[in-house]
Amino acid sequence: MSNQNLRRDEAATRSALITTHSYDVSLDVRQAADPNVAGYTSRSVVNFSASEPGASTFLDFISSEVHSVFLNGKGLAVEDIADGARIRLDNLQAENQVSVTGTALFSTSGEGMHRFFDPADGQCYLYTQYEPADARRVFANFEQPDLKAEFTFHVMAPSQWQVASNGVETQRTRLTSDPATSRWDFAPTKAMSTYITTVLAGPYFKAADSWHGTLGDGTVLEVPLALYCRASMASSFDADALFRLTRNGLDFFNALFDFPYPWGKYDQAFVPEYNLGAMENPGLVTFTESYVFTSRAADSQYQARANTLLHEMAHMWFGDLVTMAWWDDLWLKESFADYMGTLGVDGTTDWDTAWVNFANNRKAWAYVQDQLPTTHPIVADIPDLEAAKQNFDGITYAKGASVLKQLVAYVGFEAFIAGSRQYFKDHAYGNTTLAELLAALGAASGRDLGDWARQWLQTSGISTLSSEIDEHDGVLATVTLVQDAEDPITGRQEPRPHRLRIGFYDMDDAGALVRGDSVETDVSGPRTQVAELAGKNRPALLLVNDDDLSYAKVRLDARSEATVRSSLDKLSDPMARALCWTALWDSARDAVTPSTLYVQAVQRFGPAETGIGVLLNVLGNAATAIERYVPRAQRDDVRHEFLTVAATELLTAAPGSDRQLAWARTLAATSRYDAGRLDLLRGILAGSTVVEGLAVDAELRWNFWHALAANGQATPAQLDDELVRDNTAAGKSGHATALAARPEAAVKEAAWNAAVHGTALSNQLLSATIAGFNTGPAALLGDFIDRYFECLGQVWAERSIEIAGRIVRGLYPAAQDLDGHGGNPDTHAVIVRSDNWLAEHADAPRALRRIIIEQRSQLHRALRAQALTAQALTAQPLAQGRS
Repeated sequence: MSNQNLRRDEAATRSALITTHSYDVSLDVRQAADPNVAGYTSRSVVNFSASEPGASTFLDFISSEVHSVFLNGKGLAVEDIADGARIRLDNLQAENQVSVTGTALFSTSGEGMHRFFDPADGQCYLYTQYEPADARRVFANFEQPDLKAEFTFHVMAPSQWQVASNGVETQRTRLTSDPATSRWDFAPTKAMSTYITTVLAGPYFKAADSWHGTLGDGTVLEVPLALYCRASMASSFDADALFRLTRNGLDFFNALFDFPYPWGKYDQAFVPEYNLGAMENPGLVTFTESYVFTSRAADSQYQARANTLLHEMAHMWFGDLVTMAWWDDLWLKESFADYMGTLGVDGTTDWDTAWVNFANNRKAWAYVQDQLPTTHPIVADIPDLEAAKQNFDGITYAKGASVLKQLVAYVGFEAFIAGSRQYFKDHAYGNTTLAELLAALGAASGRDLGDWARQWLQTSGISTLSSEIDEHDGVLATVTLVQDAEDPITGRQEPRPHRLRIGFYDMDDAGALVRGDSVETDVSGPRTQVAELAGKNRPALLLVNDDDLSYAKVRLDARSEATVRSSLDKLSDPMARALCWTALWDSARDAVTPSTLYVQAVQRFGPAETGIGVLLNVLGNAATAIERYVPRAQRDDVRHEFLTVAATELLTAAPGSDRQLAWARTLAATSRYDAGRLDLLRGILAGSTVVEGLAVDAELRWNFWHALAANGQATPAQLDDELVRDNTAAGKSGHATALAARPEAAVKEAAWNAAVHGTALSNQLLSATIAGFNTGPAALLGDFIDRYFECLGQVWAERSIEIAGRIVRGLYPAAQDLDGHGGNPDTHAVIVRSDNWLAEHADAPRALRRIIIEQRSQLHRALRAQALTAQALTAQPLAQGRS
């Protein structure tokens, strides 16, 4: 098992020795539809050169068995050179060819070749997912991003299936010896990394189209397009809308990057039980099939899908054409794609809230990640593959994208794009590091970006900006912006340069809170006096970082906070409103203000929030605040009041509106912990209560059943009947969650054993079972705390990184109360147990320790919020309600 975790130094040694040229890979999956067949034959032929003849290196191949290895025509003794993860190659020549044949295993974890049986029709579906290093689970290769090569794939599969890969299909041959089987041959690709190669096979529904574009030199580029989804989902597949978005995106990025789309065709497949949102495989992008909306979806979900589609398309240049040399520079592709995805939605669609949703969702993710003790610089230290797996996080994606937005403001959009274009031309089909990117952007902008890179890319943590205001008779004398920018890793203050806007908001004659003035300024140190504000009238709301130009948390001054808490619904600008929501949430999360105040704000202003993405976000935050940040003594009352508002808004929202859907989901989620509105849910399920316009479809029904089950009001027989009604992949997940949510000791024991000790659950069903397990009274879950810490080492050693991560993160005892612990979060039993485990397991794998440290930090934050809220309520009981 140790040899599965490739180290950075090993990868550097290997890439210094060898240069890969080509792969020819054959996969035989003709028996995949038989669940009793665990694996398939995999054969790869690799041509590569070595700079030191006579030296040794190794191939990566995680398999059931290696049948044969031939190096330069000579058969090698498999038992001497293969250890289950690596194959040693000795006595290399200047030019080499190695051929490996073995049996690879089908996966149910989403790693390697994932196999899925559709419960709706019994059909078998295959797809591959590799990032960061799971191509080695499918074929023998040199598994690291800087050893690029050309790839030619051949697949033998049932003749009636659809089969696709990165390259275009060149030939399909029905085997004369087995007419039920055909062989698909695909064209060689251009040079790419192993982790973005891919194969898709199964009875997928396929739609075809094409895109034509005229390049700057007049050349016409034609790109064939295809879309895939499972056959049972075809009726819900909005292919026309997806093709339209795809064509618009290709128009946009080909013009923007001035480098023709480089990968021939552009297929997009929506696949089951996917671990990610999507993956940028050149020529065949894979997406989670949750983007095929089989139930009613809000407009914000369609916009999120568009963002993901354009994010992956941007990767065809950032990440695929030009790739990071090692995972330290993962941000070189993910930050750019995150920024470009939002830019693409803003530039190619009718949505005008792309940057609002970026501020509200993506940056919020980064802010959470950046306050954990495991935060890291955007340019991270990634010593091995396990660390790489953990670094697909809010820092690499959303903080990096936020910083790029700041960089665009710093160097100018035209210079940024000019530098990007030169970067593609200089490094096409190659690998780069930070230095190459900075050189291109610096040359285009005429700026030395060394200091900017050090301050933004090579430090950790988030700046918190607050304002100190001196005024006389309503006129500002001085306004000083204070920047707290402690790096949580070094403990040093690392103030960063911010270009930001300060907005002045006051009530107009119609009673709306509108911006009457604004000032742009630069913040560069711990304290910055904004001279331009002197002499201006003090506004009702002084909004720092208006328009979300920089990456920073903002603390509202006392008067501004009072304005927001009394008049947030009067703030007409959606970006300003989203920023104020964020400021209120950050204040609650950081235990600066009582969590009950945030819940009250959502109850009061949520019904008036017009942005559906923002509304869904703040409703989710309120639910988190109630269950994690409100003290136990007040929680039932606070939840009951919130549930009353949710039920009222559901029944009064415009029929068929997104708002109605949002409140229905909130009612279901909150009712998992409160039986007060279960009669309403039960009536809607049975059809005896009709809410006009509400789509009581499969997804919403399972949400309702989850709530009923968690309160002991759903029997296994009832849940089985619902599964018959919705015998789909999503239905199986809903069923698993509801079954595990029932508040019975035996149910929790069975769910625990299935997740921790069993291996029958796929990745998706594992997460569904864990979600149900975690829904329950603390008394039922307390006995599992010690068992959790006792099983960690075994789980990490015996399960794949993906599955182990889901178990370790998902089963951490995060739902805890401060009551009975003296009001001190540091002495809470789970905090102490976590600290003891970390102290006793200093040599545990770094990735495992990271999860425990992060979960412990989140719990400690929740307990601090409970302590602050309890203290505030004791000092002055807070009025509940909407006014």
